[in-house]
Amino acid sequence: MLEHIELFFKSIFIDNMVFAVFLGMCSYLAVSKKVATAVGLGAAVIFVLAVTVPLNWLLDKYLLQDGALAWLGPEYADYNLGFLSFILFIATIATMVQLVEIVVEKFSPSLYNSLGIFLPLIAVNCAILGGSLFMQAREIETLGLALNYGISSGIGWFLAILAIAAIREKIRYSNVPAPLRGLGITFIITGLMGIGFQSFGGMLTGGGDEEPAEVENTAVQTIEKNKEEDLKEMDKKEVSYNDAINK
Repeated sequence: MLEHIELFFKSIFIDNMVFAVFLGMCSYLAVSKKVATAVGLGAAVIFVLAVTVPLNWLLDKYLLQDGALAWLGPEYADYNLGFLSFILFIATIATMVQLVEIVVEKFSPSLYNSLGIFLPLIAVNCAILGGSLFMQAREIETLGLALNYGISSGIGWFLAILAIAAIREKIRYSNVPAPLRGLGITFIITGLMGIGFQSFGGMLTGGGDEEPAEVENTAVQTIEKNKEEDLKEMDKKEVSYNDAINK
């Protein structure tokens, strides 16, 4: 349970897709002019990541990894289909994005029109593909952790675009210097927000009592050992001093 909590908060605040690795910046900058539009796109990103990351985990676990085809029989154990990772991951993402596009167009035409080309572009959003590739690179062990990572990564991207959209709506009424209006001030705010999110890196979100206790015991043993060595050294010096006096 602690592992899930740690992964959840770390993916949202510390390894945020926008502020830590700057993925999905095109949609982040283009669709963040209004909060309502940002909420719609952010919700779509959460859904796509929540579905595609676990699906791609299954593909990686039982199809793409070296020896993953052993479940088909011993003769398939030596096959490695890792070179198909990008093709299969993008195919899974494109399928889910198409499903989202159909649903949004059916139930919310206004949101569909406001998102425009950026809704189908989720299929090539590097944040979406990055979620699956990071899942593969980090060797996430279980399907539950993969689902957790997909949802939390999506929430992190959602918070980023929601925050910048809210700020951009407010700064319209601010006296921003002419050279910084538009993307200039947006980049500056994004940088400051990134610094703020990175401050969460000092949070201790995992670990138990065993490791600190072990470290403490090791430190105590080292101190005791040094004391014994110092006492032995002092005894040797005292013996040498007494021998010199006797002579």
